[in-house]
Formats: sequence, C-alpha cells, structure tokens
Amino acid sequence: MNTLLEDFRATLHSIWQRRWLALAVAWVVCVLGWLGVSMVPNTYESRARIFVQLYDPLATQVGINDTDRKAAIDKVRDSLTGTLNLERVIRSTRLGENITTRKQMDGAVAGLGKAIKINADQDNLFTITARSASMRYSDGENARLSRDVVQKLIDIFREENQNGGQGEMKQTLQFLDQQLANRQGELQAAEQRRLAFESQHPELAQGGVSLIQRLEQSRASIRGLDADIAAAQSSLAAIQAQVASTPQTVAVSGPTGGLRGQLAQVQSDLAMMRARGLTENHPDVITARNQIVSLRQQIKAEGNSGVASGTPNPAYSSLESIRAERQANLQSLQARRTAAEGEIAQITSQQFTNPELMQEAQNISRDYDVLKSQYDKMLTDRENLRLKGQVVSARGTAKVDVLDPPVLPRAPTAPNRPLLLLIVLAGGIVAGIGVAFAAGELQSSFSTTSKLERSTGLPVLGAISQTLTAEGAATKARRTRNFYAASAALGGVFALLLAMEFIQRGTIA
Repeated sequence: MNTLLEDFRATLHSIWQRRWLALAVAWVVCVLGWLGVSMVPNTYESRARIFVQLYDPLATQVGINDTDRKAAIDKVRDSLTGTLNLERVIRSTRLGENITTRKQMDGAVAGLGKAIKINADQDNLFTITARSASMRYSDGENARLSRDVVQKLIDIFREENQNGGQGEMKQTLQFLDQQLANRQGELQAAEQRRLAFESQHPELAQGGVSLIQRLEQSRASIRGLDADIAAAQSSLAAIQAQVASTPQTVAVSGPTGGLRGQLAQVQSDLAMMRARGLTENHPDVITARNQIVSLRQQIKAEGNSGVASGTPNPAYSSLESIRAERQANLQSLQARRTAAEGEIAQITSQQFTNPELMQEAQNISRDYDVLKSQYDKMLTDRENLRLKGQVVSARGTAKVDVLDPPVLPRAPTAPNRPLLLLIVLAGGIVAGIGVAFAAGELQSSFSTTSKLERSTGLPVLGAISQTLTAEGAATKARRTRNFYAASAALGGVFALLLAMEFIQRGTIA
C-alpha cells in the first residue's frame, strides 16, 4: 500500500514538473476543438400538428366513403415530400435564392427531403417537422427558415386537400363524356338496325320487344302461372270440403227439429271456423266436431218420426259464392297459361321455320341490349362522379385543423454546444496530463530512491534534496503564478465561449 501511494505521489510530481508541457498541450487541444465546434452549424427545428377530420355526412351521401377519404389523405401526405411540392417550398422560401440550374435544384430538393419528416401519430393526427442548419445563414435566419418551411407545407396540405382531386376529376369527366358520346353513336346505330329489321319482319317483334325477349317473358309467365294455379287449386279444394260438410237448409220444426236445428247451427259454426282458417287441431273446431257427433247420435236414437222443415242455410250460400269465385279464378289462370303456351309454340315454330332470321334477330337484340346497358351505367357513373366532384370542390375530402401552428424556435436542437465545449475542455486537460505523464515515463531518471533501489537491486543509502537560492525561489514562484494565470486564462476562454453561446441564442427573434 505504501509503495502504491509512493508511486502515485511520484507520478504526480513528475507531471507537475512538466506542467508547462501539459498546459501547452491542453491549450492546443482546446483551441483546435473549440474551433471545430464553432464550425458546426446550429440546427433549428420547427414543428406543427394538424388534425384531419375524416367524417363528412354530405360526402357519405354522394358516395365518398371512408376508404376514399383515407386514400385521399394518404395521397396528400405522401405527395408532400414529392419533388414537385418540395420545389414549391424551395421557390417560396429563402432556399430558392441563387438557384439557377436544374442540378442545383435537385440538390436542394434532396437536402430538403432529408430535413422534413411527416409522422402519423394517429389515424387523423399528423406531425410535420422541418430542420434548418445551413452555414449560409445565421442562426436567426435558420430558425425562421425552419418555421417557414413547415408553414408552407401546411399551406400545400390544405391546397392539395381542397384542389388535389379537381384536376383528376375534370380529366375523368372529360373521358367519360367522350366515351358517352361514342356509346351514344353506337347505340343509335344499333337502334336504327333494330328498327329497320323490325319494319321488314314485323312478325318477329311486337311492341318494340324482340322475339327472344318475348320467349323469355312467356316462359317466366308460365312459371309464375304454375305457382298461382297450384295455390288456386289448393284453395278450391279446401272450400269444396267445407261446402260438402255444410247443410243446405236449417230445420225449424218437427219432433227432432230442435236437435236438427242445433246440429245445423253447430255445422254452420264449424264451417265458418274453417273459412276463417282454423285448423282441425284448434280447440273450437274439436269441440264443434264432438258436438256434431253427439247430436247425430241423439237424432239417430230418436228415429225419423215427424216432418222436418227448414230454411236455406246462410253459411252454405256464403260458401257456395266463395267456391264459385275460386273456380272462376282457377279457370282464368288456366286460360292465361294456355295462351302463354300457345305463344311459346308459335315462337318455337318460327325458330324452326327460319333459323337464320331468328339468329339475326337475336344478334341485333343482344347488341342493342348490351350497348343500352353500358350507356345507362356510364351515364349514371358520370352523374355520380360529377356530384362527387362538386362536393370535393366545395368542401374538400377532409377538414384540416392546425392544432399546434409552427413557431419560431428559440434554441437550436443540435448540436449541444455547451456540452461540446465542456467535453473539449476536459479532453484538452486529459490530453495535457497524458502527454506530461508519457514524457516522464520516457526519461531514464528516477523520481524516488525506492524506484532506484527496485530497478538496480542495490541498496540506496540516501538522496540529496534540491536547494534553491533566494533568486531561484523567486523565479520559481513567478513561474508558478504564470502557470496559474495561463490555466485560469484557459478556463476564462471556456467561460467566454459559453457566455457568447447563450447571448447568441437570446438574440434569435
């Protein structure tokens, strides 16, 4: 432990003896380092946050959905850092000064593209950041330039949102108008061919409907009539069953007139229940049926004595009128089906009689229908697109709100000059001490008797200390004061540079 402490003290003494060398090295390193730090330009950064409102009820009504709005916003965001927009920013700010050639503009665009960042914090929240660190401008000019770049980008964002799709919309409408004009000419020509063919062969077209269309309409009519006929037959069978179970008259006199009258009344009630649509499993229907069975048994037990008379049963008359109506409906449906079958047979016979003429009629009709369908669809698309373009032109695809406008930066974001100055100072001191230490180690002298004794292996009896005269002591004291003054001057220069840095930051306006 004593040996280590002694070596440490010896090292310090060796460095102290060469303190002027250490100080000179520190001055050289610090001056060169501070010059290098001063050559690094300050980087000023300005940023802004914008909120893009995607929802627009009117736009939704005319077909601008969420996908269209998000795609429009992504397109505007991506185009902000495009070459054309960056050129607009350069020409509208100080960056465009002294740019006369295409090569200079390309270099300025590449540099500005690296200095701009656009981040999507959320789906509709964007942060625009711009940096400026040009050595051609002062700190104040760089600070104002960064703010101007961000502001110009926001203006471009709004302009692109408002007018970005108008040019493309106009070109699309012009293309659709041209296509509609072409389709209209083709449609008119096809219609003329159809009219000429129908005038020559009126038997193949009736009421402007082609033979193929008539055939398809007849087949569809038969399919519908088959379903209606099946339903009418089922309904007629149900009413006939009800009529069969309903008596024609209601008994009013005779020994068994009371029971017969009750039986007729119950049967009438049962018929009315079935007419209302009650099923056989309904409790009222079951009760009526049980009453009918019971009354019939009683009448059978009493015999057939006496004369029964009665009046027409109203329920029977009503069921008969319903049955007649349903029979007439069924007959009408069957007659319509027969007529449709006859028309199909006629068309089929015409097809077999003149197949070439039928094929020509089919081709003419098909061409006209295809052209008509395409023309109607394009006309609808053109009107929807025109209305969509009007909404985009009047309201934009999104509403842009500036949450945090760009402000003039008061301090540079990079480099951290005070920290760099301090690092250079510390590096200079360390370099001076290191050079002094290395110089002491390279000499062949021994600073202590113990080091001499360890090196030679021989015992050292003693050492002679240095003795200074009064004049030598005064000279040594003066040199020490000069060393302290030079060291303090180094620290003073560091403090002066820090003060100048903060003063320069305070002058940014």
